[in-house]
Amino acid sequence: MKLRKLTAVLLVGAMVLSLAACGKKSSNSGGGDGGSSSSGGEQETIRLLGYSYYESTMNILRDQLTKAGFAVEVDMQPDYASMVTARDTGNWDIAMSGWTTVTGNPDYAVRDVYASYGEYNPGGINDPKIDELIDKASQETSAEYGATYKELEDYAITEMAYSIPLYATRGIRAINNTVVDEKTVKNPQSRSAYWEDYSYVDESQNATRTLMLTQVMPDLTSLDPPQANDGSINQLSANINVRIVNMTEDDQIVADGSLSRNISTAEGNQAFYFILRDDCYFSRVEDKHVVPTDVRVGAEDVQFSLERAANQDMVVNHKTYNLHKHMSDISIVTDVEELKGVNDSDTGKSVFDTLSEGLPSEIQTLTEDKTQVDNANGVYQVVKISTENPFPQVLYFLAHQSAGILNKEAVTEMNSKFEVASYDPTKDVCYGDPATIKSGDNHLWMSGPYALVDYDDYQVVFEKNPGYMAGTEHEAKISNIAIKFIKESASATSEFRAGGVDILDAVNTNDVATLQEDKNYTVFVYIRHATTYCDINMANGNKFENIDLRKAVFYAINQDEFIAYNNDLVGPLYSTASTLIKTDNKLEFSLEKSAEHLKAYQDSKK
Repeated sequence: MKLRKLTAVLLVGAMVLSLAACGKKSSNSGGGDGGSSSSGGEQETIRLLGYSYYESTMNILRDQLTKAGFAVEVDMQPDYASMVTARDTGNWDIAMSGWTTVTGNPDYAVRDVYASYGEYNPGGINDPKIDELIDKASQETSAEYGATYKELEDYAITEMAYSIPLYATRGIRAINNTVVDEKTVKNPQSRSAYWEDYSYVDESQNATRTLMLTQVMPDLTSLDPPQANDGSINQLSANINVRIVNMTEDDQIVADGSLSRNISTAEGNQAFYFILRDDCYFSRVEDKHVVPTDVRVGAEDVQFSLERAANQDMVVNHKTYNLHKHMSDISIVTDVEELKGVNDSDTGKSVFDTLSEGLPSEIQTLTEDKTQVDNANGVYQVVKISTENPFPQVLYFLAHQSAGILNKEAVTEMNSKFEVASYDPTKDVCYGDPATIKSGDNHLWMSGPYALVDYDDYQVVFEKNPGYMAGTEHEAKISNIAIKFIKESASATSEFRAGGVDILDAVNTNDVATLQEDKNYTVFVYIRHATTYCDINMANGNKFENIDLRKAVFYAINQDEFIAYNNDLVGPLYSTASTLIKTDNKLEFSLEKSAEHLKAYQDSKK
């Protein structure tokens, strides 16, 4: 939805908002650690951790906690990496955190955040009831799981106060409409931007002019998809590696624009079939320019890539295992009769008939060998994915960048020099290592619409993959794209207004009105499933293991102040699933209840 006036905005969603601060400060009220609180007892100190991108949020939060009688020590780190390092020391009580449900489904919104084994659970939530509810909902259809996720939210947030919700935000993207054709800009609620759709107003520039984008994080985590899941890598990885399913702007799973021509879910929601297209080829890089390989992206590569994603022991520093561990088997189907003997759960027709719809030619034979594929003459490849239990949400995870399809030979060769179990980062180099690429050894083979051709401290550069669906509507329009690394939102906005950036993917809420006033800019405000909240440190005997102390903080939060500061471009939040599941839960601001719980905590120490 394109908007020039905020009065037209009615949607609440979210762009990725990370955390806050700058330097290390302390802010104490009411006489410091030894003073008295509004509860009448000794004042409790809260160590608040965050980083500079979110300084204003932390300032508001500090003031609210101070009003509730806490003494607040603010540890403001300069960037995300520094904050994570500080968080790993355990020397904090509550820490700023942001979560964007980039897969568009609620399982992803909660599993890694609240489950005891979650990759993004730094506070140490360890509750069997939460794990049980997450697993129960994962086996239910969308018509069934709403009640289960509400029960999860009621328990984890209302009853146990395991995290502190602050707000959800809209996505805000600005483009220079004199340069970029606004009709080619999509604003997806969950997945990263579709680079292949972008086109210039003057289409003759598509082959020669570099499209300039920007992002906050300059230190890329990894270009091996299962090794990364953060703001430094998501949009890059999503555009250099194709997946076997795609996601629309409004979170619908489709084959269109993916490696598959059609998708079929078998009855029982435990087996999933994908018939592959034959016009997608890998690219690689020589002398910082893309080179076509004429090597087709095939079922062998799909099987290899997804088996790695589903196996924690096959990937160094696996960061997305919880997304993909549900897959129990990935196989290549060569028996046409198997497809005819299973029915599709949605259509009731056979899987064969469902996969056959709209193909270039009828299915004559299926092959394991990607070099033998010829869709025009009826030779296809079909991949089957089985899950341990019924798990219809698996399709959303297959649309995530971590399920990007890699070249089996390239990854195997690069990683054959070490064992995953004994990997030593001081001497071993694995596939996708950003430092190696930055030094000039670009070993990547890429299956998506773009190839990463250069990377340094200032930017990362991409060129169009000439072997990606050439001649179709999915072929990339613009040949060259670059992302500038700009840490501060104010600097990014200035660069955009100066013409150094063509698309500003994350606009600060305080800059929206100014940009809307200029007719040369189009500002898109749209649903984005992102949330901002606080983790609570309950590990290692921290005092926040006490539920009364957690609830004292919980009731001290006034979300209206965050909403007002951000010009109504953020909205209420209750859990990381709030933008996906309607539960009608709302955070109650009550200094009276906060004081009651704080007193109960202090009394328990006597």
